[in-house]
Amino acid sequence: MKKSVVFIIILLIGAMASAQELGRRVPKKEKNEEEGSFRGDNPLNNSSSLRGVKDKKDKPPVTDYKIISFKNDTTYVDTTLTIQKDYRFNYLRRDDFEIAPVNNVGQTHISLAKVEEPNHLLPLFGARARHFNFLEAEDINYYSVPTPLTELYFKTTFEQGQQLDAFITINTSPRLNLSIAYKGIRSLGKYQHALTSSGNFRATASYFTKNNRYHLKTHFVSQDLLNEENGGLSEQGVNEYLGRNIPAGTEDEFADRGSITVNFENAESILLGKRFYLDHSYELIQKTDSTTTGLSIGHIMDLTDKSFQYDQTTVAPNNLFGEAYSSGVIQDKAALEDFTNQLYLDFSNKWLGSLRVKGGSSNYNYGYNSVITLGQAGSQTNITNRLEGDIYFVGGEYKNNYKGFQLFADGMTILSGDFDGNYVNAGAGYDLNDKYGASIKISTSSVAPNYNFLLYQSDYINYNWQNYNNSVETDNFSNIETQKIQLTLKAKKIANIEASYSTIDNYTYFTKNTDSITLPEQFDGSVNLLKVKLTQGLTFGKFGLDNTIMYQNVSEGENVYRVPEIVTRNSLYYQDHWFKKALFLQTGVTFKYYSEYDADGYDPVLSEFYVQSPEEIAYFDQESTKQTFGGFPQFDIFFNAKIKQTRIFFKVENFGEAFMQNNEFAAPGYAPRDAVIRFGLVWNFFL
Repeated sequence: MKKSVVFIIILLIGAMASAQELGRRVPKKEKNEEEGSFRGDNPLNNSSSLRGVKDKKDKPPVTDYKIISFKNDTTYVDTTLTIQKDYRFNYLRRDDFEIAPVNNVGQTHISLAKVEEPNHLLPLFGARARHFNFLEAEDINYYSVPTPLTELYFKTTFEQGQQLDAFITINTSPRLNLSIAYKGIRSLGKYQHALTSSGNFRATASYFTKNNRYHLKTHFVSQDLLNEENGGLSEQGVNEYLGRNIPAGTEDEFADRGSITVNFENAESILLGKRFYLDHSYELIQKTDSTTTGLSIGHIMDLTDKSFQYDQTTVAPNNLFGEAYSSGVIQDKAALEDFTNQLYLDFSNKWLGSLRVKGGSSNYNYGYNSVITLGQAGSQTNITNRLEGDIYFVGGEYKNNYKGFQLFADGMTILSGDFDGNYVNAGAGYDLNDKYGASIKISTSSVAPNYNFLLYQSDYINYNWQNYNNSVETDNFSNIETQKIQLTLKAKKIANIEASYSTIDNYTYFTKNTDSITLPEQFDGSVNLLKVKLTQGLTFGKFGLDNTIMYQNVSEGENVYRVPEIVTRNSLYYQDHWFKKALFLQTGVTFKYYSEYDADGYDPVLSEFYVQSPEEIAYFDQESTKQTFGGFPQFDIFFNAKIKQTRIFFKVENFGEAFMQNNEFAAPGYAPRDAVIRFGLVWNFFL
């Protein structure tokens, strides 16, 4: 497979180089006339005065710097400073309303609303707690720019280290765009053995021919996400953190979080991933305007390699993960190779809309290096080391605008293979104008749980199981069946409301048994979830109020599907232009809160979250061992500014904790962040 990747990349580079060379051979005048967005040799475009001084060229408008998403939706670079930009100024570079970070940046996040994965047919790779910053194919954008564009993101971390995200894109010709970017972080953290170090490299290319018939989008991504693991605070560490049952006069000592005892200081985990993605198409019948018919054929290739490894120099103390096969080094590694090819046929017509018919195959190879035998002689069970095979699938997509209604549908199903799976989405939307609109969407899916549930091997004896067997149906975990209806109402001057009701059958989760060992389970009932989210932005002259409130209610299955009932974020701020409009200032306070609930725990061996068992809940309800999850407010004070294309962010996070001892928990044994001052910037260069 590695040889195939190298061969494909060499071919792609050669193709782009040839395309670039062809672009150079086009006469400058012809380029200027036909493609317009680039200057040719017209004297009016690049002239000099009699004194030999060149006239200043007009800068292209910012709307010419286009961003094309995975689904071909086009936006443009936005250099404004808004409260939403403040919400997205974080390690993930997206709004983190529905998640809560633990104590160090770059670690996992607590899901205040369960993460909804994008549509898929095969099981997902495990270690889902480490995928918050893992860039999937749907997260990659492509670009088209009249001049080179650069963006630099910087933000401070905790103790030693920094965050940086550097990006540059350029059109070598109007038809060929290249981009390259790298996001890296290193943060020591406040607690012992909590270092995070990660890197996300990504490179993209997009190209279309002069006659606009052939289109190509491709990217390569390489990612490594490393975390030191400490197992959370030990029982003694919890007391030190809370100032409980410790020698008198030592309270101030543990204000230095590095003095607090953790479970161990000899483990680390790393998630690695590489992906080569190619989407190219050719128009058999070219669509010249909105009234004509278009027909094109295309091909998508996705070659993905992933691995997750957990290393520990000795067995965890206090039988934390149970017994191991050896008292020496623990080294668990799972790997996945997935090679998917898909062909599609696109048809578009003014009256019938846009239709895509698609089909393809996926070759998957997941597993470990050796077979494990469990049990005593005479009652032994073999744990296989591989789940591998091929699936073949078909599907389609549809879009149309009919009398003001936006109709859409898509679906996919597995025709043959060892796994079963399908999904269907359908809906309609209607906009009265740019301020008011509504949409409804119905979804259903059936997919196997992620690979960690189906097959896991570890040097820890109790972390070995197999819940999928091609030849024995009773050994298999059933597919997770999900049905969902979602309603969205948009009223720009009032509020936006998203409401959904979901039913999940065969919900699959991890939990602790009576020996505190993490095991996979499948719920034999239904989980019914109502979720309502309101977003509102109000302005009063130079003052603004932004509110986001989410309500969640689990009517059935609340013992295995635990989320806070209320999550809210409210920002009150002032904004205005200063210094003759040379600086735009935005300053205010953000209030965050989520209601108290029995939060899921984090298992570092699996890098998965688990549902607290009744024994754990009873343990944490006792006054002498109590740990509180949620139910505490957080205040952030921010000072943001914009100077030309530079946005500067300065924030005092968790301001209230600067005056009192933090005594809350994000997850069992894991503390949230204390008060901290952080700053950074986002800087765009238009060359």
